[in-house]
Parts: sequence; C-alpha cells; structure tokens
Amino acid sequence: MTTAPAQDAWPDTWPDSGIGPLVDHHCHGVVRHGLDEDGFASYLTESDLPPATGTTFFDSQLGFAVRRWCPPLLGLPAHCPPADYLARRRELGVRKAAELLLRATGIGDFLVDTGLPGDLTTPDELASAAGTRAHEVVRLETLAERAADTSDGHRSFLDSLATAVQEAARTGVGFKSVVAYRYGLDLPPDPPPPGEVRAAADRWLAARAPGGRVRDPVLLRHLLWSAVATGLPLQLHTGFGDPDLRLDRCDPLLLTDFVRAVRPTGCPLVLLHTYPYHRGAAYLANVYPHVFTDVGLALAHTGVRARTVLAETLELAPFGKVLFSTDAYGLPELYLVGARLFTHALGGLLTEWVDEGAWSPGDAARAARLIASGNARRLYGLDSPGPGA
Repeated sequence: MTTAPAQDAWPDTWPDSGIGPLVDHHCHGVVRHGLDEDGFASYLTESDLPPATGTTFFDSQLGFAVRRWCPPLLGLPAHCPPADYLARRRELGVRKAAELLLRATGIGDFLVDTGLPGDLTTPDELASAAGTRAHEVVRLETLAERAADTSDGHRSFLDSLATAVQEAARTGVGFKSVVAYRYGLDLPPDPPPPGEVRAAADRWLAARAPGGRVRDPVLLRHLLWSAVATGLPLQLHTGFGDPDLRLDRCDPLLLTDFVRAVRPTGCPLVLLHTYPYHRGAAYLANVYPHVFTDVGLALAHTGVRARTVLAETLELAPFGKVLFSTDAYGLPELYLVGARLFTHALGGLLTEWVDEGAWSPGDAARAARLIASGNARRLYGLDSPGPGA
C-alpha cells in the first residue's frame, strides 16, 4: 500500500484496503431473542432508565449512527425511520440480521468479556454468527462471585478463587476488572496483606446474600493483583458507563500509583473507553511502557464527533499503544457502528495528515495497521489474522 485511502473509501472497503481485518479487543455477547422498539432502544444509551417523556434514545449520536450505517445492510435506505428498520429486522429474524451485520464489520477477531449476565451469545456463538474467531476475556469480579457461591469460609473461598484465576489464565487471553463500578479507581495501589484479605473475605461471605456482588476494596485489590501475577493483559474499565458508577472516580489518572506499582511485574494494563478522560489515559500510555489505551464505546456514543475524540487520543498516545474496540453489547448493530465510526474517523484523520504533508503515506498505513489490529495481536498473543486477512 503506497497511499492512504480516501476518507470516504475507508469505511466500506476496510477489509480490502490492505490494512486487514480489525481486532475488537473488548466486546460482549449479542442477545439471542427478539426485541421490541423500547427493548432495542434501551441498548442505545448507558442509562438504565426509560427516556424522558416525549423523547427517544434513537434521537442521539448513537441512534443516528445506527440509522446511517445499518439499514443498507438489511436492504433499506440509510436513515430510514426506526419503525421501518425494526420491522425489517423482525422479518429477517434475530439470527439472519445478526449475521448480515456482524459479517459486514470487517472484524476478524472478537475478544469477548463474558462477565455480563443475560441471554447473550457465548464467544463461540458470536464467532459462528460473524464467520470469524472469538476469544474470552475473563471478568475478575465474576470469578470471585462464583467462588463465593460454593464456599463456606475464607479458606475455601480464597483457594477456589486462586484456582479459578489460574484456570482462566490458561484458557482466556486476558482479564477484565470493573473495580471502577464496584468501588472506584482511587484504591490503595499495593497488594493487600494476606491477613487483611482473609478478614475481608470473612466479612463479605458473612454478610453476602446469594449472588451478591463483591464491593469490598480489599478483595477488589486482591483480585487485581491476582490477575497481575498471571502476566496476562488486565483490562480496566475507566471513564463513562451506566449510572452504577461515579464518573468522578473513574478517571484513569487515579490509577497512577497502581500503574507504578505494577510496572516491575511487566503486566500490561489496558485502559478501556476512557472518555471524557481520554487525554489523561493517553498520557499514561505515553509515559509508562506497560499501559495501553482505547476509546472503545466512546466512538459509538459520540457519533459524528468520533473523529475528534480519536484525534485527541492520538495527540499523545504512542501509535503502538492504541487499540480498537467496540464494547458492543446486546445489539449486532453496535459492532457494525463501532467499526464503521472507527474506520471512518481513522481514515479521515490519516488522509488529512497525509494531504498536509505531516505524515507520509507509508507511515499512515503502518499506524493504521497497528491501531486496527497489530497492537492487539501483539498484546494478547493472537497467533494469526482471522478469516478475511
């Protein structure tokens, strides 16, 4: 490849652009059942509440992006009314609509966080629908809660948890923590002493109702350091999400002391989503060799402003430290929109920088390959590109 693709060509020709298939290094499963209009629209927001009276979640950057990119793949004009789109979706059926959308994403590998509850596809089912590959990212808090369900005291709990972490390290490509949701990122940075861990486990197990979440800061620190000990990449939710978190406690800069404490181990830390703190995350990726970053679901939720958000990340983050992800959950549309907005934003930026002489075409193509897939393949040890490479 000797020239950067034209801006408008990137989204539709990405699999054949010379860059190769994308690696979506953080996503979730797709719902297996059909959805009515309200159910569908609920996936277009991070809110866990209905829209305000007289409004709809379709009237958002993400809602407009879905209506721009998805209808043509189901045989409808772009920007068609939501009711028309959902009727066509029902006509095709859940499986067929998912296949049409997922196979058009240009994604060759999905790294799937399996910690969310609900009627969602497994990594294997997602791979089958997309005609490509999927790998598991294991959520630490889910491991702890499953171990607690079968434990009768701190000794059996901690033994079961240690075994579960080691087994997950053999089968998964990385770990994920939602400590940002359960407590916040302003945790003490060092591993908790064993006595504190045992006491915290006893307190939690004694007070825990069946299925109760782990929120104790000592146990959350123990989980983080258990994952660090494996050496596999550790994904950390940062930045915005649903109302279950406090956004002011999700700034990745709050992790600075933890980042410093982890550095001697060499364990890679991957900062997910990061918006609106993406410039701080880019700084951490710039100054610490084991820190990586993405803007994940921020691109889908910022829609036509995705190019600005990505440009702000690329101001400071080294190009070998930035990853692509969709954080898609529930709707196959979200994988398609996440991929289209990413390739459109990246293609537009690189075209602009090449045209003004700031970047050479060869450097633009090389940086695109790194961000789209190469960095993730190196970081997670993916052996070869998925189908379509």
